[in-house]
Amino acid sequence: MRIIRAEDRYHMESGWLSAYWLFSFDHYYDPTNIRFGALRVFNHDRVAGGSGFPMHPHREMEIVTYVLEGTLQHRDSTGGEGLIRAGEVQRMTAGTGIVHSEINPDPTVPVRLMQMWVMPGQKDLPPSYEQKQFTKEERTGRLLPIASGAALPGVVKVHQDVTFLVGHLRSGDEIVQNLDQGRRVFLYVIEGEIGLGDQSLAAGDQARIVDPRRLELTGRVDAEVILIDLA
Repeated sequence: MRIIRAEDRYHMESGWLSAYWLFSFDHYYDPTNIRFGALRVFNHDRVAGGSGFPMHPHREMEIVTYVLEGTLQHRDSTGGEGLIRAGEVQRMTAGTGIVHSEINPDPTVPVRLMQMWVMPGQKDLPPSYEQKQFTKEERTGRLLPIASGAALPGVVKVHQDVTFLVGHLRSGDEIVQNLDQGRRVFLYVIEGEIGLGDQSLAAGDQARIVDPRRLELTGRVDAEVILIDLA
């Protein structure tokens, strides 16, 4: 298990964007920090009101966007457009190629989000979107699957052997997660503080674990977490 503390994340600050990049991305390049299994990008962003990412291309990537606060508006080259609101997750299959934009439509209220890119298990997929809403109650005291390559009910489909789970842990909550042999786990604390076995993780901390078989999470201060289960 490798634990990376919040202060060791790469932080990019501009006039409209405050971003933490947990893997090499854009102008940040670290040859020892390219990916973790099929997980290629994990960005924790805050986008100011009325700002965002103008039209830009993607291909051969599964992009999962999870909005924490506010609203994100997307438009794409196929004519699709819509809003992703707090608690919603969107999967975009870039596949053979797509151009899209992501803008905060509110002129004053920032949007906080996480965006994660996973290398697909199949090439040349047609571009597509899928989006679902999840409530805080659904994830309280448990790890709730929100996106997966497995046939799980109620999640968005990702074209890779990966499952994204989110949880809200109150003080004293205990969660045990059993995993199959040979899996990888990427765990990130969005806010609050948790125990991971005998380790303590606070907001912005991450753990990268190979073949964990069993994880024990304990809420210490009300916390939001995301766990990614990878081949």
